[in-house]
Amino acid sequence: MSDSLALLGVKGGPAIRPGSNMPTSMLLKLADKTILIDAGLGVTRGICDQGTALTQIDLIVITHLHSDHYLELGPFFHTAWTAGLNRTIPVIGPTGLDAYWTGFQDSMRFDIDLRVRDEGRCDFNGLADIQVIQDQMTFGDIIMHSMRNLHPPITDTFALRFETGGKAIVISGDTAYMPEMAVFAKGADLLVHEAMLRDGVEALCARMTNGDERLRTHILRSHTDAADVGRIAKDAGVKQLALNHFVPDGDPDFTDQHWEAEVRKHWDGPLWLGKDGMKITL
Repeated sequence: MSDSLALLGVKGGPAIRPGSNMPTSMLLKLADKTILIDAGLGVTRGICDQGTALTQIDLIVITHLHSDHYLELGPFFHTAWTAGLNRTIPVIGPTGLDAYWTGFQDSMRFDIDLRVRDEGRCDFNGLADIQVIQDQMTFGDIIMHSMRNLHPPITDTFALRFETGGKAIVISGDTAYMPEMAVFAKGADLLVHEAMLRDGVEALCARMTNGDERLRTHILRSHTDAADVGRIAKDAGVKQLALNHFVPDGDPDFTDQHWEAEVRKHWDGPLWLGKDGMKITL
């Protein structure tokens, strides 16, 4: 299994519309481990579209408890269960993820109990080992470091760094610009960083029909301008940069050229403008 990272969903925010990408999730294959990072809407289909069986996931990491990052975690497990999953997968995430897991099972209790009784399925609850994320955790030959990022009003929200065999892959998570990210990502083989276009945010909020000024305030204080993403990549000296969690996404007025122009103000290295299903070889 060659090392790679697939961007299963690259849209920022939980809503999907005609022409948009799907919300955030990534599939990391590293040191013979298959790791799911976040589980936004569409993640289950996205895994299969990579030619990976749902039963092959070794580890799941959830960066924070915004719905576009974990809405489909329960449905993933249920679907994997019906596809033959019969072992425990560690699920690492913020405090409170266990409540989601319990609530999902409660909401599906009739179906889960029925399938155990009527189809002989294994115990469902034991499929996920929910653990609270720590500063450093080890999984086989992989060391995962986490760092709190800046995504108010949430405080349990994390950037991730995976290291093994001289390779390093860094995931920013959802975050406002923070110079500390360049230190965290220093020398990484790949940095995957969220990005926004300020003009696009204004256009997005102008079209919003069931939110108010608080949405605009949240987006602008909690995400990173594309130009600053380029600054972080340059300061960190990473080998490759990929953008994900685009805000806005699916707006024809903001094209790849707009995103690249902003990033290139500071970054002249290899650049991936994320698309659903894009696979980056490490």
